[in-house]
Amino acid sequence: MKKFFLLFLALGAIAFAGEGGESMIKAYSVVAAGVGLGLAALGGAIGMGHTAAATIAGTARNPGLGGKLMTTMFIALAMIEAQVIYTLVIALIALYANPFIG
Repeated sequence: MKKFFLLFLALGAIAFAGEGGESMIKAYSVVAAGVGLGLAALGGAIGMGHTAAATIAGTARNPGLGGKLMTTMFIALAMIEAQVIYTLVIALIALYANPFIG
């Protein structure tokens, strides 16, 4: 936990070292984009793991439903991955077309 505190303290020092508030907003936008993408990727990976595990367990219990379960799994994986892609789009907007910089 101390490492994270020191990391954010260092990032804050970098953000405040710039000229004016615009560079601070840009610096914090980069940090927010990185943290947001990391959390989205973590959540997506956990969700995909649970989805695959449930599909494998369902197929092991009833092999006749394997095809239907596989189709449903791929639809669920696409929806999970869509959430990560939405986060990527928001992060790219925050980095390159930042609405907070006038």
